[in-house]
Amino acid sequence: MQVVSVRSSDSPIVLGQPHGGTLVPDDIAARLNDIGRGLADTDWHINRLYDGVFTDATVVQSNIHRYVIDANRDPDGVSLYPGQNTTTLVPLTDFDGQPIWADGQEPSADEIESRRHAYHAPYHAALLQELHRVRARHGVAILFDCHSIRSRIPFLFEGELPVFNTGTNDGQSCARVIEQAVQGVAEGAERMPAVLNGRFRGGWTTRHYGQPDQNIHAIQMELAQRSYMDEAPPWTWRADRAAALRPYLTDMLTRLNDLARSGALTNQGAQT
Repeated sequence: MQVVSVRSSDSPIVLGQPHGGTLVPDDIAARLNDIGRGLADTDWHINRLYDGVFTDATVVQSNIHRYVIDANRDPDGVSLYPGQNTTTLVPLTDFDGQPIWADGQEPSADEIESRRHAYHAPYHAALLQELHRVRARHGVAILFDCHSIRSRIPFLFEGELPVFNTGTNDGQSCARVIEQAVQGVAEGAERMPAVLNGRFRGGWTTRHYGQPDQNIHAIQMELAQRSYMDEAPPWTWRADRAAALRPYLTDMLTRLNDLARSGALTNQGAQT
């Protein structure tokens, strides 16, 4: 079982994709209930969506499903959004608050630690290696963390999400010009609403790796899945919607690449 897939390239851009994988080891799959085996909380088709939108980007993707372990959660289990409903390092429920494990089959603390070593750590080791590699080459690295989610999930948030949900941990994970470049494209997208640091301000990956003073910038893009697919089983890819969305992603990544190569980001700290 290949835990992580890496495609290295020469630009300063690294695409992180922690939630697109659907692999679940057989012994773990046998302990999921019917809800869990549906894998509803996958970032469906995220790898396909970004494939080719910016061909010079490095791509690091986890092939393991988030129900095995969530590669975008703090390995120490600290909540990203204190006081709000969310899922944990190894989820016990789905995004609708429904249990995903068969009765008595929830993972123990020892098992969670074992999974962390087997699946969480390799993804982040690969991601860190690629960030350091591109920073050594260009003097700066930009992590663009790629996510998607259903538009309406009352357990997690009220109402309908905008299409573009940009997260920079309230401006702490990247230089202001990066935030402005991405959000500028998002706000200019036709019939695709956008928000900056709304319900999703950036997960653990964005917050952990976004160290502008060390010339590593990180920004999360959480897309509402209605923008490129059907939001119900069998989670069908919609080529017409994806074709309308992808040029905006290309524009975002091109602008970030140009910023990084211009030297404008070197030694640029976070917002103050």
